[in-house]
Amino acid sequence: MSSIFQRQLNHARRRPRTTAALAVGMAAVLSWTTVNTGMASEDKPAAPSSAQAKADAKAGTKAVTFEDNFDGAAGSAVDGSKWQIETGDNVNNHERQWYTGGSDNAALDGNGNLVITARKENPGNYQCWYGPCEYTSARLNTSGKFTQQYGHVEARMKVPRGQGMWPAFWMLGNDMGDVGWPNCGEIDVMENVGKEPGTVHGTLHGPDYSGDAAIGASYSLPNGEEFADDFHTFAIDWAPDKVTWSVDGNVYQTRTPADLGGKNWVFNKEFFLILNLAVGGYWPGDPDDSTQFPQELVVDYVRVSTSD
Repeated sequence: MSSIFQRQLNHARRRPRTTAALAVGMAAVLSWTTVNTGMASEDKPAAPSSAQAKADAKAGTKAVTFEDNFDGAAGSAVDGSKWQIETGDNVNNHERQWYTGGSDNAALDGNGNLVITARKENPGNYQCWYGPCEYTSARLNTSGKFTQQYGHVEARMKVPRGQGMWPAFWMLGNDMGDVGWPNCGEIDVMENVGKEPGTVHGTLHGPDYSGDAAIGASYSLPNGEEFADDFHTFAIDWAPDKVTWSVDGNVYQTRTPADLGGKNWVFNKEFFLILNLAVGGYWPGDPDDSTQFPQELVVDYVRVSTSD
């Protein structure tokens, strides 16, 4: 990965629902490392080859193009052929965590889940934008390993709870290294902030509609339920000039170029996937005395398929 691309990716911010001034132009101090641990799926079929997927798509069937069921021994790192792990902090959002490498904060649990853990600690004397880091967590992406244009993208997850928690499943345009953020486009499949335990958000960021001006909507569970209580499936269905969001199969938002008021639609190209658990930041606010650690984002699977 080129140093230019690294710097561009560091500028990407996700979902700032805040009236505070946004520091999008400031450089974060993220570096990169790749975990080279291959995990074999034990009982679930492997995703088809790209040639087979294209053939299936042409025939009008839905083909799985990316799948990780997180099967493997407890404590193992994620499959390095599918994911790379980012390390560092993120000044752009004023997040409080240091993203660690290896399996320190992102590991399989031995029961078919990936667990991303946020802890109140600083075992490596990590230095964040605000001084010695107060928390550790993890952030993974598929850049350079998997990208796709259009299809069905979903993950089944159980989010953490507590003030300052900020889990997300999202996507960035694969041309970020050339055009930068937000021109590359960003699709937030799911974001949750701990101060809204029963609500998740789906959002588009692009040129002249990013940050507070992004285009999106929220979905809330009924009867006071909270997303941290159980697993839920978060998905988008993505087609030319159209993105539709759903939670547990319940569609709550569809966006097209007509929603942008003449601004440039930048979502008809390849994107890569990102999973992370941030701690603090402009939107969620920082943890307080009510926040208990550790907190976990538990991911049952991530799956991408072609459209019907």
